[in-house]
Amino acid sequence: MGPVKCFIAYDLGTGGIKASLYDGSLKTIARVFIEYKTIFPGDDRQEQRPQDWWDAVCQSTRKLLSVTGTVPGDIACLAVSGQSLVAIPIDANREPLLDQIPIWSDMRAKTESERFFERIGRDEWYLATGNGFPAPCYSLFKIMWFQKHYPDLYAKTYKFIGSKDYINLRLTGEIRTDFSYASGTGAYHLAGRRMWKPFLDAAGIDEGLFPELSPSHAVIGQVSRDAACLTGLAEGTPVACGAVDNACMALGAVGVRQGSVYVSLGSSSWIPVNSLQPVLDPVLKPYVFAHAEEGMYTSAFSIFSGGSSLRWVKEVLCRDIAGEKDVYDRMSRMASESPLGAGGVFFNPSLAGGTSQDKSVHIRGAFLNLHLGTGRDDLIRATMEGIALNLRSSLLHLQEHTQLSQRILFCGGGAKSPFWMQMFADVFGMQVITTNIDQDAASLGAAAIAARASGVWKDYSGVESLHEIQRVFLPDAQRHGDYLKLYGQFLRASDMLAELGDQLHGTRTEP
Repeated sequence: MGPVKCFIAYDLGTGGIKASLYDGSLKTIARVFIEYKTIFPGDDRQEQRPQDWWDAVCQSTRKLLSVTGTVPGDIACLAVSGQSLVAIPIDANREPLLDQIPIWSDMRAKTESERFFERIGRDEWYLATGNGFPAPCYSLFKIMWFQKHYPDLYAKTYKFIGSKDYINLRLTGEIRTDFSYASGTGAYHLAGRRMWKPFLDAAGIDEGLFPELSPSHAVIGQVSRDAACLTGLAEGTPVACGAVDNACMALGAVGVRQGSVYVSLGSSSWIPVNSLQPVLDPVLKPYVFAHAEEGMYTSAFSIFSGGSSLRWVKEVLCRDIAGEKDVYDRMSRMASESPLGAGGVFFNPSLAGGTSQDKSVHIRGAFLNLHLGTGRDDLIRATMEGIALNLRSSLLHLQEHTQLSQRILFCGGGAKSPFWMQMFADVFGMQVITTNIDQDAASLGAAAIAARASGVWKDYSGVESLHEIQRVFLPDAQRHGDYLKLYGQFLRASDMLAELGDQLHGTRTEP
């Protein structure tokens, strides 16, 4: 093939797309971010326009090539990391049948999911699929919703495809998906590695409406002449199948090592682990996706409002400093002025409601044990401690099911705070590390897929070597012991808030 020069990885997220250019050794050359909007047409409805995604791909690619002076012919391969749980109806001419489609967080299909569970047991479905998000989020139930509410559109549908697969279609004209994206449909059997006919039959959905399955690193086609004109890419550039964002992030963050675990500390926060067997629990319901590496899984617990809880404190309690450039650094310094335990104040970060780990989905966030001596420093520290204590629950649940590595990688915006990272080390009782990859884990995962698809990499063993450790935080034994005591109190307070949430549910008005 000759010397390999570059790869482009696309991270197609909820808020926008990040296009990243990597050299032949998978070192980042440049990145470009293009934002697009989410539309909220009604209760439980969250939509985006696939055309906006494609426009963002075209714009970001042209800008990336322009600012770096890259010759389009030097791109060896492309790969996309795509937001999950999307089902775009495509007609026989391979054109989308709707301008706006439900995204992963859309919950309109509640009635359809309940109808499905009249035929299939909830535990049976979960243990087969590992689909631990609320059921209406999954593609199968969105397709059932289309079938009921748009029967004419449903009759015209040739395939329902995912977000990254739509971009691949626009690039190549080909329709294909990979195992990781299929594992978020609600109809994929993890152990069987195929779409599961009993679930499709119960939903009344034909298996032929789903794309053919391929490995993430399979080359599914080449950039077409039309796509080349729009993006600035060279016609004939190979395009890999790619993977769902959860799988790409797991690959980019911790590679393919069994038991490797990381924390993504963004607006929502989650702890996934790589494992050769899916982590399944019908009570707590960790959510599972097939990994980009065949035969491996990424299983995770999450909290819906991790970093967004700290952002809420910034905007509500720190309004006077919220506009400062380094406001989070200042908030960390303020929190450090409060003692461990925040002067007796607890914070529960369930501002966006409860997850499967909570006693009730109706739990809401709260500050507890306030007193006249409580200051703003205490409230900020309590918030940071509450998020860390909540994520400790996630860590312990994973440890009950699989052996974890002795250190844990943190990435995402929250990982920029050394004070918070030391707090996490003390709360978890584990070595915490941050690396140069930080918020680019999904992009690196997609780039690794492109490198393997092009034949430059024979496997994914090289991912870990791309991480350069920036900081290491070791747990302090005394502080860890103190946090263990607080953790028990935090759990009791959370159960109390869950019970209160159930009592208040239906009596309050929320946005």
